[in-house]
Order: sequence, then C-alpha cells, then structure tokens
Amino acid sequence: MQGCVGTMVGGRSEEQAGAPPVGMRRAFREGVPVEALNPETATFFLAFVPQLVNPAAGGAALRFALPGVVSVVPNTLADIVVAYAAGSVRLGVAECPGLVRRLREASGAAMVALGLGLLFADRPAAVPDAYLPIVSTVKVSGKKVLA
Repeated sequence: MQGCVGTMVGGRSEEQAGAPPVGMRRAFREGVPVEALNPETATFFLAFVPQLVNPAAGGAALRFALPGVVSVVPNTLADIVVAYAAGSVRLGVAECPGLVRRLREASGAAMVALGLGLLFADRPAAVPDAYLPIVSTVKVSGKKVLA
C-alpha cells in the first residue's frame, strides 16, 4: 500500500527511482505481443476485416493481411511520433516539478469530471430505434416475427 501512496503523491516509487531505463529493443520486444494480444485490436480485426475478404475471389490471405497492414502502419508511425515528442517534452518538464504536479492534478481532475459526467448523464430508458439493426418482419399466423 505504501508504494501505491508514494506513487500517487510523489510520482515514482522507491523501487522505480533507481531502476535503469528500458532500452528501445526491449520496449519493442515487450510492446509487440502486448498490442497483438490486445482484445480491442483482435475484436476490431475479427469484426471488420472479414467483411472485406471474399474467399471465392481467391487470395484470401493477402486480402486479409492488406487491411491489417494499412491499419497498423499509420498507427505505428503515429506512436513513434508521439513517443519522440513525449521524450522531448519529458526532458523539459522534468526540470519543472511544479508543472509536473499541476499536470497530475489537472489530469486527476479531468478523470473525476469525466466520471461525474457519466454518473449524471441522461440515459434513455430504452434503446432508440436508430440503434436497432435493420431486420425484416414476416407475418406468421397473423403475428409479426423477425425474419
């Protein structure tokens, strides 16, 4: 518990303070399986990509891999840009502990505000028709049923 409080109040815990920085190769080696096994990524690709693949047209493996590559390459480039920018910002921010404290407080306040917004948000009692899938109905014995 003390480590959690120390992290929340002072940033890094005592164990982390003396830890050497992680190298780029190790970070990449650990990041690839984490992202590949990310349930959001898998759900997206399993839901979206098969709609673009027609097995009867041939070349299903290529047709399945191409949208994945088209999605992964720009995301990776964006991650690289953000990582380099964050590294540059970190060097400047590290010299201003007051700024670091204010950024922590602001991000904490933003999270609380988002939580309160969700808590007090008006939610519809029923699902609007716009969110329902389009289905056809058929009369069977005088009753409408989904087809």
